[in-house]
Amino acid sequence: MAKTALAYAPGDAGGDRMTEIEILLEASEAAAAHSLDFDALMDSLATLVRKIVDYELYSVLLPNADGELRIAHAVGYREELIRSLRIPIGEGLTGRAVRSMATVRVDDVNREPGYLRVVESVQSEVAVPLVARGRVVAVLDLQSADPNAFDSRVSDLLELVSSRFSLAIDVAQLYHAQEKQHSTLRTLRQIAQEFSQILQLGDLLQKISTLVRTLIRYDVLAIYLKDRNRPLVRHYFGVKFEERVKWRDIAIGEGLVGEAARSRKPVLVRETSQDARYIASIPGIRSEVAIPLLLKNELIGVLDLESVRPSGFSTEDVRTLSLLAPQIAAAIENARLYEDKALSEARLESDLIAARALQSHMLPEGKHRAPGLEIVARNEPASVVSGDFYDFYDRDQSVQILNGDVSGKGAAAALYAALASGLIRTAVALGLAPSKTLGHINNSLVDRKIEARYLAALLADWNGPQRRLTLSGAGMPFPYVSRNGRLDRIRLEGVPLGLFRGIAYEDVKLDLGPGDFAVTHSDGFSDSLNADGERYGEDRLLQVLAAHRFEPAQTILDRIFEDVGRFSEGCAPSDDRTAVVMRVTD
Repeated sequence: MAKTALAYAPGDAGGDRMTEIEILLEASEAAAAHSLDFDALMDSLATLVRKIVDYELYSVLLPNADGELRIAHAVGYREELIRSLRIPIGEGLTGRAVRSMATVRVDDVNREPGYLRVVESVQSEVAVPLVARGRVVAVLDLQSADPNAFDSRVSDLLELVSSRFSLAIDVAQLYHAQEKQHSTLRTLRQIAQEFSQILQLGDLLQKISTLVRTLIRYDVLAIYLKDRNRPLVRHYFGVKFEERVKWRDIAIGEGLVGEAARSRKPVLVRETSQDARYIASIPGIRSEVAIPLLLKNELIGVLDLESVRPSGFSTEDVRTLSLLAPQIAAAIENARLYEDKALSEARLESDLIAARALQSHMLPEGKHRAPGLEIVARNEPASVVSGDFYDFYDRDQSVQILNGDVSGKGAAAALYAALASGLIRTAVALGLAPSKTLGHINNSLVDRKIEARYLAALLADWNGPQRRLTLSGAGMPFPYVSRNGRLDRIRLEGVPLGLFRGIAYEDVKLDLGPGDFAVTHSDGFSDSLNADGERYGEDRLLQVLAAHRFEPAQTILDRIFEDVGRFSEGCAPSDDRTAVVMRVTD
């Protein structure tokens, strides 16, 4: 190191040497010119101090909220040392200068008890506190490889310069802190907006790691989420030096992360090697901060940051992360609820698809033949499964045809339909007239005591040798019958099945000839709506039947579904649709 030289000598106003007044004027002008620009202040101060003494090691240190001094501006120091050096207030010459609020000068540091040596070659040092509003806002520190490098005249001039810069530095720091706070709040608002738009948990955690880096420098980030069944936090996301990594889960109370989860308070460790709670998982980690993620006072998880630098995180960082934590917690919980809902819906969809496959096997094939009669049927559920169903029950020379419509739709209606289908098959086997069969089914359903469910049904009995169709209804839309080219609607009054015990039903007997047909349908047709909110109604259905009354049964069935489909195009079905067409063949 070169020797330091005093640039000012009393009584010498010649040459390049500055007078005390000139130094004072320059200090005042520089402080006034850069009162809101901290970096410019630092540069001006360094330039002016060099006119007083030709330093080799120069630094300005600032006290922080953690009771430490850190280097804000330096000349001659290694970058690594500038970033990592933290001096507790009260320790070293700079710490003593803060504590005493007075200049500390040591001509020979080797004789200084407990001297805090940062650079081995240093022999002398002077630390000058910059005081504003009754507190130390900075410390100006000069070090030299020569003993006795700084005499009283140097320290006097440094104090003079410091008196002019101290208030400007204080104002600049306040302005910088305010700007930083505004920037942080803007960033937090931006983060909150971005978080609210991400519902995939993996994408959200990746976004959290990216946005946290814009606020706080870290080397390692991990996000743990509380297990819903066990006392631990599970590792969901981790990044180490830009690389995605996976760590083990941590029990509540274990390590710094577990302690943050247990206490529900931030845990800040400036030197991990000095904290017995620290669990080493990555070589070289020197400091760590763990922030609990709470939502309505419930633990959601823990955000953990680690650094290879000692004192890598400050109290200010903890405050920033604590402001961010509720937003992270809310976003994570929303994403988890969304994923749970999606998983639940996927499982339900899978179950419904399986139920529909099973239901399709329960329904007979949509084409059926009996002596002298052609039958076609079709069922279209409003959702995956249907509460509508149809069935055919063959006997020697006859067949019974059922069209049923359970109240409501979806899985519950489909289950009720399955129950009713079994009861109907048992009742039909008794060989009773349709009206008596419906009465028997009604009582069986009432005995099951299933509230808020009932079955509208139409049961038809075709006697092949007699060419007779006997109809009995229980709350279904009235069927259509075409005889000799004349299309009529048959009134079949009857209470739906499963509501009241002991209801009596009536039979209507129709003698039919070749080409005659009957149609029974559920109310999913007439209740269908179009984009304008209009109902399909019975009149439109009647028009379709009239237009195609001389065509085959399958064609009539197809035209019914095609017409209602065109009418309600673009609208979700409001109910299941089922129709059965029966045409006499000979």
